[in-house]
Amino acid sequence: MNSGKPKVALFVTCLADTMRPNVAFAAARLLESAGCEVVVPATQTCCGQPAYNSGAKNASRAIAEQVIQVFEAFDYVVAPSGSCAGMIKVHYAELFPDDPGWRLRQEDLASRTFELTQFLIDVMDWKPTSASFPAKVAYHDSCSGLRELGIKAQPRALLSEIAELELKPLSGEEACCGFGGTFCIKYPDISTAIVADKTRSIAMSGAEVLLAGDLGCLMNMAGKLSRENSKIRCFHIAEVLAGLADGEGI
Repeated sequence: MNSGKPKVALFVTCLADTMRPNVAFAAARLLESAGCEVVVPATQTCCGQPAYNSGAKNASRAIAEQVIQVFEAFDYVVAPSGSCAGMIKVHYAELFPDDPGWRLRQEDLASRTFELTQFLIDVMDWKPTSASFPAKVAYHDSCSGLRELGIKAQPRALLSEIAELELKPLSGEEACCGFGGTFCIKYPDISTAIVADKTRSIAMSGAEVLLAGDLGCLMNMAGKLSRENSKIRCFHIAEVLAGLADGEGI
C-alpha cells in the first residue's frame, strides 16, 4: 500500500558504514522526522569516488552502473555527505560520454540525489522542533558540498533552530581541511599543513564543538585536533540535529 510519503533511499557512504554508523542512524531518523519512508538498500556499495579520483575511469564506471541500478527505483536518494552526493550528481556525467542509454539513467538519478541538509531544507522544507545542544559550535563547509552542490545556508538554517546552540564564526570556514580523498595520501605534508591552519582557526573561534557534513573532512580535522591534545569534540551535523551527539564524538 502506498503510504503517500516520499520513498527515500539512504546512501549510507563507506565512511559512515565502516567508521561512524551513528551518522547513518541519525540521517535515517531525520528523514523519518521529515515525513519520508526511508529504505537502506542492502546491495549498495561505494559511490566510486576513490577510483574516479585516482583516474580509474573503467572501475568507477562499473561502480556507477551498479549504483544507478540499485537506486533508480526510489523517489529520492539522500547521502549524509556532500562528496558522495557530488560524485553522483556531478561526476557520473563524465563516465557515460558515448552511451545515451546509461547517460539518461545517470541524469535521472542525478536529478533525484541530494546531500542530507540540502534535502531537508530545499526539498522537504523541514527544520528540527525539539532538539537541544548546549555548546559553542563551529561549522566547517566541505569543498564538495560547497563548491559542487552550493551547500552553505542549509546547515546553518538547521543549526539556528537548535536550542542552546551558539554558532561561532570560523575564520576560513570555506577553506579546504586538507583531506581531499586521496590527496592526503598522495601529498601528506601539504595536507598536514592545510589541516594545521584549519585547527588553528577552530581553536581561535572559541568553539567547544566542531561540526561538518562530510565524515572525511571531519575525521581529518578530528585526528589533527586529537594529536594537538585539543578538548574540542567533533560530530557530524546529522548527529546533533537528530539528538544523537553523545560522548566524546569522533
